[in-house]
Amino acid sequence: MKLVVQRVSRASLISAGILKGSINRGLVVFAGFGKNDDESMIEPAVRKLLKLRIFADDRDRMNLSIMDVCGGLIIVSQFTLYARTQGGNRPDFLSAMQPAAAKIFFDRFVETCRRFYSGDIVAGDFGSHMTVEIHNDGPVTILLNFGDGKDI
Repeated sequence: MKLVVQRVSRASLISAGILKGSINRGLVVFAGFGKNDDESMIEPAVRKLLKLRIFADDRDRMNLSIMDVCGGLIIVSQFTLYARTQGGNRPDFLSAMQPAAAKIFFDRFVETCRRFYSGDIVAGDFGSHMTVEIHNDGPVTILLNFGDGKDI
């Protein structure tokens, strides 16, 4: 599982031309799932995401989590995080989870976020064309990779 986490001052998500939701201060998370991922990875990944201390405290140090600042959360499925370009200029996605299984993973990832966090959560529509407007704050972008266990 790969997550790209961006700290935002505001963001919105449009799916199939319809505004799904918007947030002010918070996180936009692009979540990709690999063909070797298993469901046991979801809860630790969500716990890590929600406890990630990337918001400034009163001394302007990154010391607060999204739970500490009661920020919003936008979650978008992103199989392209598994793009491989070693063989040429056209990426392949052979390492990405198959769509039917990835949809289940994405839904469980969002469910788990909702179970552990009562703040505003906007979830994308799996497999849909989406537009994400991001005002990256900092900018701060964190990459989390759970496939090799390094970030759990």
